[in-house]
Amino acid sequence: MNLSIIGIGRKADYMEHIDQQFLTGERALFRGKDLLITNTVFDDGESPLKHSENIVADGCLFRWKYPFWYSKNIEIKNSVLFEMARAGIWYTDNVVVRDTMIEAPKEFRKCNGVTLENVSIPNAAETFWNCNNVTLDK
Repeated sequence: MNLSIIGIGRKADYMEHIDQQFLTGERALFRGKDLLITNTVFDDGESPLKHSENIVADGCLFRWKYPFWYSKNIEIKNSVLFEMARAGIWYTDNVVVRDTMIEAPKEFRKCNGVTLENVSIPNAAETFWNCNNVTLDK
């Protein structure tokens, strides 16, 4: 089953590739658009990808709060959202998450078009509040 929005693991010609970076500070890639982000750590600093669009994150580690707020067309694969990445995906449309560990609570809120495939959420407290069109697979 292919639920890809952009094509995880595939870099479209128009996408900028960010690889093996260690990003810190508030809003590290604020308003990022058309990005393929691989093997990258988002350390301290809130809202690293706030207001982002057309983002593929593959093999990334999210260690701090609010990674994807007000975003569109997001794919996350082979990644970890640690406990402090709480309230991570809010007010976001069209997000696909695969083969990922979400340790953070309150992860999805007021989102539309959420697909999770082979995702573990051991602390799902207050997750999926006011979300529409949610698909959970395994």
